[in-house]
Amino acid sequence: MERDSSFSAETADALSGDSDALAGVTVIVCASCRDETGSDAHPRAGELLAQDTRRAVSGDNIRIRSVECLGNCKRRLSAAILRDGCWSYVFGDLTATSGADLVTAAKLFATSTDGLIPWRGRPESLKRGLVARIPPLDTLKD
Repeated sequence: MERDSSFSAETADALSGDSDALAGVTVIVCASCRDETGSDAHPRAGELLAQDTRRAVSGDNIRIRSVECLGNCKRRLSAAILRDGCWSYVFGDLTATSGADLVTAAKLFATSTDGLIPWRGRPESLKRGLVARIPPLDTLKD
């Protein structure tokens, strides 16, 4: 399991903003997610999370996209982090202010040598909120 991944010097470099490595990472935020009360108020909590994530990027070369629904409604605010040719991650139970956590994880992911988001250094909300880890298609044997 990924808990054994280490916080390498390469990962530390990503946290300082290696633009080329960051370019391969995309954070997808579900903009239609409601807050814990289930409110239909606009902007929805998911859109607030998308805005918070865009603010947290602060010039780093990480793509932030929003979608209408990630289908993870029971886990409320949701987001996914993808990297070309690597595992993809879906997280739930986020808050409208989890943008910095998503960006931190994206930076850790950017230079991971094993295609996984390292456990060490991952924000606590993303340790607790992991919903699924999806392998890249080219690694499937069937």
